[in-house]
Amino acid sequence: MKTIINLISVLFFIQLSAQEKLDVFFDFNKANPNANSIQILNDWIKQNPTAEVYKMEGYCDTVDSKTYNIKLAELRIHSIETILKRNKIKVVDKLERIPFGEDFDFSLNQDENRKVHIFYQVPMTNSFSEKIKNPKVGELLKLKGLNFYNMSDVVLPDLIPILDELLQIMNSTPTLKIEIQGHICCKEVEVEDISIKRAKTVYNYLLTNGISKNRISYKGFASTRPIYPLPEKNEEERVANRRVEILILEK
Repeated sequence: MKTIINLISVLFFIQLSAQEKLDVFFDFNKANPNANSIQILNDWIKQNPTAEVYKMEGYCDTVDSKTYNIKLAELRIHSIETILKRNKIKVVDKLERIPFGEDFDFSLNQDENRKVHIFYQVPMTNSFSEKIKNPKVGELLKLKGLNFYNMSDVVLPDLIPILDELLQIMNSTPTLKIEIQGHICCKEVEVEDISIKRAKTVYNYLLTNGISKNRISYKGFASTRPIYPLPEKNEEERVANRRVEILILEK
């Protein structure tokens, strides 16, 4: 646990904004995202109007030639870029466009190979602390961006600074009391109390950084409260389900 906490502290200081990734998926031989991904993308656009996209990677399945798949990967990147710009999402002038075609580690599930990775950052003005300046008792707040490696209580490294935002709001609102709630993906039966361990990772971080234990508690819910129903359709949905949320108890 000390190693995790030290890693959190170091990475916070080298990141100026929350850097994140969104995966968009495509049907076979199609350059436009499938219906489910269009809905996910539209929801993401509504939730992240200030996001800045700085890189996109395009992928295909193993069908057809390498040359054809490179071209299809490029078209997929272009279609996503068009959607983002149409919805006034900032795409940086020097956007990295990387079509991989077939040159990557494939998933055995071909549906997971037909995708575009969207890499973006959210300015700190769209931070967690900004969103909970006036929390309501009983309100459940998702720690946006705080997700975990599968079957692990280790947070994804690019997303760690969100913990410090939570610490800041706890320090600036000394009467605030919260319950930290952990969740898992994929399995109906939890193994090794992963959801509890995820909640406790956040609890220990706050405790170690001076927050009184009478202001914080933690609980695990396994997979009983998924954002996306089990079994999830893709990795994006699995990542979203393995998360931590904050219940406001007192303010």
